[in-house]
Amino acid sequence: MSAVPQTVLQERRSSVPQDLAHCILAGFDKHYRLFREAAVQAKALFERAAWAEMRALARERIQMYDRRVDEGVAELLERFPQARDESLWPAIKLAYIGLLHEHRQPECAETFYNSVACEVLHRRHYHNEFIFWRPAVATEHLEGETPSYACYYPLVDGLRQSLRKIASSFDLKNSWENPRRDLRNIVHALRQHFPRPARAHPDLQVQVLRSLFFRNKGAYVIGRIVNGHQEVPFAVPILQNERGELYADTLLMGEDQLLVLFSFARAYFFVEMEAPAAFVSFLRWLMPKKPRAELYMAVGLAKQGKTLFYRDLHYHLKHSTDRFVVAPGIKGMVMLVFTLPSFPYVFKLIRDRFAPPKEIDRETVMQKYQMVKLHDRVGRMADTLEYSRVALPIERFDPALVEELKAECASLVEFDREELVIGHVYIERRMEPLNLHVEECRRSGDDGALRLALREYGQAIKELAGAGIFPGDMLLKNFGVTRHDRVVFYDYDEIQPMEEMSFRRIPPARSYEEELAAEPYWRVGEADVFPEQFDYFLVAEPRAREIFYEYHRDLLAPEFWQAKQELVRSGEQEDVFPYPEDLRFSRKPRAARRAAASP
Repeated sequence: MSAVPQTVLQERRSSVPQDLAHCILAGFDKHYRLFREAAVQAKALFERAAWAEMRALARERIQMYDRRVDEGVAELLERFPQARDESLWPAIKLAYIGLLHEHRQPECAETFYNSVACEVLHRRHYHNEFIFWRPAVATEHLEGETPSYACYYPLVDGLRQSLRKIASSFDLKNSWENPRRDLRNIVHALRQHFPRPARAHPDLQVQVLRSLFFRNKGAYVIGRIVNGHQEVPFAVPILQNERGELYADTLLMGEDQLLVLFSFARAYFFVEMEAPAAFVSFLRWLMPKKPRAELYMAVGLAKQGKTLFYRDLHYHLKHSTDRFVVAPGIKGMVMLVFTLPSFPYVFKLIRDRFAPPKEIDRETVMQKYQMVKLHDRVGRMADTLEYSRVALPIERFDPALVEELKAECASLVEFDREELVIGHVYIERRMEPLNLHVEECRRSGDDGALRLALREYGQAIKELAGAGIFPGDMLLKNFGVTRHDRVVFYDYDEIQPMEEMSFRRIPPARSYEEELAAEPYWRVGEADVFPEQFDYFLVAEPRAREIFYEYHRDLLAPEFWQAKQELVRSGEQEDVFPYPEDLRFSRKPRAARRAAASP
């Protein structure tokens, strides 16, 4: 048998990195095709008002990426056992870059490559020679075959006709409840934002992203108005009535209102995007304060968001000198929480041991966090970034924090020369703990801020219940206040599905001795909850408690919780709007409104 020529062997060796790169990219292309199909399916579900199916699709899509990575790794190692040869990976990366030349999602493809590579390589290879520590393909001016947004010109077509064109451009199959009324409402709202003598400049245009943003029961039109030097972002939520007819619910204008709509405490949008970088660039025009990482997460590309966040963290570490310290507030029994004062996030590690009365284990805590990740967070639960094997410079840790990590989380930390490596960590937006916020409002005598915080606190509990989540530990310390004064829950170790709880009234005492007993005289099952007992711990300070019960005394009644429970069990989804009730348009005919206003 003749020997294989040396040139043929060299060609085979040189083609291996190329073949491996093609295999990885094929795995990503499959993932992104399914991702886009989910957005198309979401549009069809919205048209059918299939809300339960929409929630199921949202859960499925969140898990989609990890499943494709697992498939990609398995196929790579099955077809190319030599992929375990770490010396091949610099050449694989170079070959992969060549495949991204005309790709429409190169930044996401790079992240997928990293996910696969990090499953195969040792952590010592997590640098730019082997993986995309830095991006290799620029995306600043990347577009799809069809431009990501369309322009409309009110000076040419007229304002109402331009609005009609926008409404029809999304090709929704449903009819409109009252299109003339919706146009009138939007025009009236626009005039409030552009009061006379506002002048239309020659460049007046309305720019609108070509895909609707679907979430829960809403479809959102996202765009901006350009008029001379003025650029105003806007969003129009489109909802359905009980007959499946569409109506415009309000007009959200300005960056602040869009920041709430795209909050980190809400579940991800479905958006059909050929070139996600183009959509994120447009959103950055609208919300320049919003990190790109959070915008990628908002449009459902959570892993890309995590990649960008990790780069932002290390970039920030290079340009700052402060140290990680224990986060302010009451220490939790389950989580050790630390923060970098100059960076607006907290880092949460599960302790090795939980102090009594906590009786759960690490696995249960992780399941609770996964439950939140897959659930509709209705603007009341913080999104959490979950990382493994995070290496941070040990010199940036306060010595007292290092000692506490070694004492409380020894199983999760290791020391590798100049780095502290964290085996598993959750990262969340930093918020002011509600108990500290309430105390500050009381000290400063700011009654208005105190009322707002306590009203928001009760509303957060109610909206979580309506979404099917019983928070469990509802103490003030487990809630935070965002920069937009919204109250958000962030302690998940005791949450339970509402359907599994039993909300009961405390039975009357049968004797004087029972009434004076230190321990409950009634039988308490594992899932039993007695809302009357909330009175003793929700709000302790008398004046604050009095304010809280002005708005939320119904939280002490089992009937309130039972009604929410029945709603959840029926499959009905409560309406929770990412904007105040008083911003919503009236849907009454004009004559009816005049009659209602007359004495």
